[in-house]
Amino acid sequence: MTPQEKSALYFVARHLALGMGAGGLFGGALLASDLAGLRSLILSSDSPALALFLLFFGLFITFGSVSLAANLMLLSRRDGGGRD
Repeated sequence: MTPQEKSALYFVARHLALGMGAGGLFGGALLASDLAGLRSLILSSDSPALALFLLFFGLFITFGSVSLAANLMLLSRRDGGGRD
């Protein structure tokens, strides 16, 4: 693996992990605040583990993808390769 490939993989993994962490924090805040009775609804369901998995899986995918995409789009500006 070339140094450029390692750098690209590190970039993707770092920003994906940061986005997933933000999604986890957001999910934790949703559950802690019991917004719209979400925590109560999940904990009173027949399978709360499945509901929590689906909630956090969706948040991880969404926040991770947004973080990665935003940082990829801003990459040329940081490197000085933009039109500005």
